[in-house]
Amino acid sequence: MKRAFFSIAIIVSAITASAETRQWTLRQCIDYALEHNITVKQQQNATESQRIQLDDNRGNHLPTVDASMGQNFSFGRGLTAQNTYENTNTSNTSFSLNASVPIFAGNKIVNAVKLAQLNLDASLADLEKAKDDIRTQVAKAYVQILYDYEVSEVAQRQIAIDSMQVYRLERMLEAGKASPAEVSQQRATLAQSRLTATNADNNYRLSLLALSQLLELPTPEGFDIAHPFTDAIMPLTDNNGSAALPSPDLVYAEALGIKPQVKAEELRLSGSEYNIKIARGDYFPTLSFSAGLGTNYYTTSGFDADSFGKQLKNNFSQYLGINLSIPIFNHFSTRNKIRTAKIDRENQALRLENTKKDLYKEIQQVYYNAVASSSRYASSEEAVRSNEDAFQLTRAKYENGKATITEFNEQKNNLLKAQSDMVQAKYEYLYQTSLLDFYRGKTLEF
Repeated sequence: MKRAFFSIAIIVSAITASAETRQWTLRQCIDYALEHNITVKQQQNATESQRIQLDDNRGNHLPTVDASMGQNFSFGRGLTAQNTYENTNTSNTSFSLNASVPIFAGNKIVNAVKLAQLNLDASLADLEKAKDDIRTQVAKAYVQILYDYEVSEVAQRQIAIDSMQVYRLERMLEAGKASPAEVSQQRATLAQSRLTATNADNNYRLSLLALSQLLELPTPEGFDIAHPFTDAIMPLTDNNGSAALPSPDLVYAEALGIKPQVKAEELRLSGSEYNIKIARGDYFPTLSFSAGLGTNYYTTSGFDADSFGKQLKNNFSQYLGINLSIPIFNHFSTRNKIRTAKIDRENQALRLENTKKDLYKEIQQVYYNAVASSSRYASSEEAVRSNEDAFQLTRAKYENGKATITEFNEQKNNLLKAQSDMVQAKYEYLYQTSLLDFYRGKTLEF
């Protein structure tokens, strides 16, 4: 009974552990990061502020309406109708309703609305740029995990080889065919391989931690990623053996029309034109229409007063008004505003040009990294094949007593380095080519 219960407990714990460990794909990592990343949320708040600003500017077309009510009391001596002074108390209650609507303001309201719309569009582009940054950061961290995992696997294979050799030498020592020095040397080699594997495993765990933090996960416990099939990755080459990748100029031409950082600066450059128009609006007269209603109730001590309702009715008044304001001289303020707005436009044009140059530099860097990783991958594949053949030959010679343990370990280390170099080149090529596609508007996936 106890044995059955123990078996059930093991099965339940295994199922629970499997359920708690979730393997995330790159797409799931990116989607989760976009939803929970603090930088993205801050940019979303900035975009919402721009949306509110647009709504506020649109409201300037509407009339302003306000109501007021006042109550005043007066005490003290005052001049009477008989040209004498006496103490009097007065009370005045007033009510009013006023409205004003702009008719013409030098097109400043219209231009302010257009500027606010451009600022909102630019903020939306900034939001997309923030999301793009998160996408590339997540992809880079994801690839780093894949790389560290394969390096750890290579290190584990080396432990298996060294363990086998230690066992073989110990049996040979017992048979008198190996020296204690050879056994000690191989045990030291095994210990070093275990240290290398431990470091590789630690790097893998730290990579998982880095990605989990980027996703804003509360803990890396139970977090793991799906390992896509990458053994079939082969760098594309042309007839001359060079990397068959789209040129930086081609990628840049496509990126100019779709990348949000360029769009944001172009929108702000258009907005700078409206800033100039808004500043010029101060040269024009402003025209507004106003209307209002009002009444009051008044009492004075020593005099009879009509009732409250009767006075409100008798004192009820209305008014309509047209107000025209013509600017004549304002200490050159308008002229200086226009000059400042033109300087801002020039600075924005420079920012746009700088953004385009930075984008081109990024694409160039990614392109040449992809070309270099393609060459390294092809070379490292050949190196792995050569070192595998050399290792098999050296192992056969060692097992037949025609090679020393030092030669065996040296060839094994050469194979380990070649395998590590190939893994690094493979994932570097995968990441860089994915980035090139991303600049062309494709989704970051592998």
